[in-house]
Amino acid sequence: MSRPLIGVDLVPLSRVDELLDPGIGPLLRKYLSAEELTVSRTPDGAPDQARIAGRLAAKEAVFKLLGAVGRPVPWQGIEVLRGPGGRPGIRLSGRAAELARAAGLGPIDVSISHDAGFAIAVAASSVPPDHPRSHSQQSATPKGMP
Repeated sequence: MSRPLIGVDLVPLSRVDELLDPGIGPLLRKYLSAEELTVSRTPDGAPDQARIAGRLAAKEAVFKLLGAVGRPVPWQGIEVLRGPGGRPGIRLSGRAAELARAAGLGPIDVSISHDAGFAIAVAASSVPPDHPRSHSQQSATPKGMP
């Protein structure tokens, strides 16, 4: 039987305020892909702080599933996009995809919610019973959160 894995993260919307500060420059582009930035806008085209914070939290939650303790988060390699029915979906590429393969992860599911100035995300996956990671308890401490 496969072993379930869960990652969770919480991001205050105030952190997004800092990333959107025009004095800082295009810092948000370091964390979100062009497609993610496009789907993180309000109907009038302004940046949607809750959607941005939710995506950042989801990326951190997914990173925790990768078991890459002490390594930098591959921000651009973890994309949180709109899946079927508007649910968030995860697309991995580059180093993030390599880490997921090495960790033996199955498909990744994610849920995002935001309220009262915070966004929270939970990511879930599983590893097969014969994978070395299914017999150990690992947690990730991501580095480089905005």
